[in-house]
Amino acid sequence: MVDDLTPSQIVAELDKYIVGQDSAKKAVAIALRNRIRRRKLPPELIDEVTPKNIIMIGPTGVGKTEIARRLSKLVNAPFIKVEATKYTEVGYVGRDVESIIRDLTEVSIQSARKEWSEKVKDKAKEMVEEKILDSLLPLGEKKEERERESLFDDSGYGEGEKKEGLSVVLEEKDERKERWGNTRKKLQEKLQKGELENRIIEIEVEENLPQTVGIFSNLGMEDLGINFREVLGKMFPPQKKRQKVTIAEARKVLMYSETQKLIDMDEVIRTALNRAENLGIVFIDEIDKIAQQEKTYGPDVSRSGVQRDILPLIEGSTVMTKYGAVKTDHMLFIAAGAFTVSRPSDLIPELQGRFPIRVELNSLSKEDLKRILIEPHNSLIKQYVSLLKTEGVKINFKEDAIAEIAEIAFMVNENTENIGARRLYTILEKVLEEISFNAPDWGEKDITIDREYVRRKLQDILKSEDLRRYIL
Repeated sequence: MVDDLTPSQIVAELDKYIVGQDSAKKAVAIALRNRIRRRKLPPELIDEVTPKNIIMIGPTGVGKTEIARRLSKLVNAPFIKVEATKYTEVGYVGRDVESIIRDLTEVSIQSARKEWSEKVKDKAKEMVEEKILDSLLPLGEKKEERERESLFDDSGYGEGEKKEGLSVVLEEKDERKERWGNTRKKLQEKLQKGELENRIIEIEVEENLPQTVGIFSNLGMEDLGINFREVLGKMFPPQKKRQKVTIAEARKVLMYSETQKLIDMDEVIRTALNRAENLGIVFIDEIDKIAQQEKTYGPDVSRSGVQRDILPLIEGSTVMTKYGAVKTDHMLFIAAGAFTVSRPSDLIPELQGRFPIRVELNSLSKEDLKRILIEPHNSLIKQYVSLLKTEGVKINFKEDAIAEIAEIAFMVNENTENIGARRLYTILEKVLEEISFNAPDWGEKDITIDREYVRRKLQDILKSEDLRRYIL
C-alpha cells in the first residue's frame, strides 16, 4: 500500500533504477511521505500544509528527471515534465505557463480513464461478443412473424379459426426460436475458441470528424480551456456507417466503442481532478535557463517574465481547464537545472522562496557509470542483451568489458561535454553496431564481449586527441 511506504522504503525503490544521488532521493522521499502524513491530518489542518518544493542542481544525465519520474510511478501520481524555456511571458507569442497545469490534468484524465477501461473490460467483452453474434445471426425472422400473426387480425375469420391459426404460428415461432438459440450457441462456442476470426461481418462504425477539425483545434483553443473537437462534435453529431471487416478487426473497433459507453466520465473527471490537485508532480527542467539577468531585447526578452508567471502556480492558484477549475496549492513542483552559467540566486527572490529544499546531484564517477551499466532493473546491458536475444544472438559481457566501457565513457565526458550516463548509450551503440546490423542474418549465435573487443571497436576514439570528431 502507498500509505505504508516509509522514506527508507521509497529510497530503496528508487535505488532499483537510479545509482547514487542519495541526498536527492532522501529529499523526494520525505516530500512524498509528507503527502501521506497530510492525508491523515484533521480537516482543519489539511489545507494549511503545503508541499515543500524541491530544486535539483546538477549536470545533465545524472538522474534528476528519472528520480521524479520513478517517484510518480511509485505512487501512481499524475506526472508531467516540462522545459522552462518552452514557455513565454503572457503577452508574447507562445505557450503560457498555465498550459502546464492543463497538460497535467489531461495526463490525470487519461490515467483515470485507463483504470475505468480495465474495470469495465469484462463487461465490454460480453457486449462485443453479443454484437458480433447479432451480425453473424441477425433476428430477421421477427418481421415475418409479425406479418403472419397480422393475417389473423382480419374480421373475416371465425374465432375458432383465429385461435387455431395463432396456435400454429406460435408453435412455429417456438420451434424457430429454439433452432435460432441452438445455432447461436454453436456460433458463440466457435467465436470463443477463435475459429471465426477471419470471417467477414458487417458492423456499424462512427465516422470521424473531418480532418479540418483537427487542424483548427491546434490553433490554441485548448489553451483557453475549450475542447474545440467536443464543441464541433455536438454541433455535428457523428454519422454511423456500415462497414465490412473481419471479426478480428471488429473486436478492436467494437471493444473501444463499447468500453467508452461503459465509462462513467463524470466519475473519471472527479477522480482525475482530485488526483491532479493532491498528488500531481510537475517537473520543471532547465530552470537555470530562465534564471539569467533580464534583457530588454533579443529572443530571451520574456524569460524573467516566465519566472513571474510560474510563481502564482507554485504559490497556489486556480487554473481553468476544459474539465473544470484545478487548484495548484498542493501540487509538488520539482525544478532542475545544471546552473553552469547562472546560479539559483539569479532566480527572482519570490521564486527562490517557493523552493525551500535544494539538493545538489554529483557528477558520475567511473564506478557510478559501471554500476549504471549492470545494477538497475532496466540497466543498459540488460536492455541490449534482451534486444539482441530476440534475433537469436546471445551476448555475454565480461566484467573487464563493462569496466572498459565505463572508463571510456568517463574519459570522453571529462574531455568533451559532460552528458553523464547518456554517454553510455553512445559508447554501447558504437561497440554493438556491427552485431546489431548483422544479427538478423546470423541467426543462433553466441558472442562474448571482453576488454579487447571493446578497445578494438573504439580504437579510433582512443587514439584521437579530438574526441569530438567521433562522439558528439
